[in-house]
Amino acid sequence: MARLVRSTESARNTECGMATFDSPADSTADGPAYSATARLLHWITAIGVLTMVPAGIVMVQLEWGSTLKNNLYDYHRSVGAVLMVLIIVRIAYRLFNPPRPLPSDIPAWQHGMAKFVHVSLYALLLVNPFIGWVGTSAYPAKITVFWLFELPAIVEKNRPLSDFLLPIHGYLGLATAALVVLHLAGVFYHQFVRRDRILMRMVTG
Repeated sequence: MARLVRSTESARNTECGMATFDSPADSTADGPAYSATARLLHWITAIGVLTMVPAGIVMVQLEWGSTLKNNLYDYHRSVGAVLMVLIIVRIAYRLFNPPRPLPSDIPAWQHGMAKFVHVSLYALLLVNPFIGWVGTSAYPAKITVFWLFELPAIVEKNRPLSDFLLPIHGYLGLATAALVVLHLAGVFYHQFVRRDRILMRMVTG
């Protein structure tokens, strides 16, 4: 009898457009939505982005020659270099290990928005570090990856090219920050308004 009542309540919530933690759409019975590897790659990327972008915003405000400015530049460039490789790994891994689809009770426009944000973030995190690499090489300035080794310059000194590319790099960085905020807003909406398992898909699978 208790099981019947519980099933009836779940059905009513689904009809009303409300997701529940017990609904079939949120179940992990068919396996995790994301593998442990996919989740690890995601969280490494998240930590990198959430520290690299603020570092980039702060470093351009500081005076030239300060130790903090130099360290932030080194950190920003280091994370960018790592993310450029990591995004390639993530794309390749996702092609061969696609996640389970989003629950069917999520509106189509939210599916579309999620896809737009994810594709845009992948593109920016792949292209913008490369633009920064070219611009920094043209400046010219060294790119030391976590104080371990230097990336080779991929263009010769060309200050006009650097002056053209680095502002674009900055604007794309702000666009990345805006997409991250939009992504986080979606996470909070699903966690605290819809109360579904979207966040937990990337935490526990």
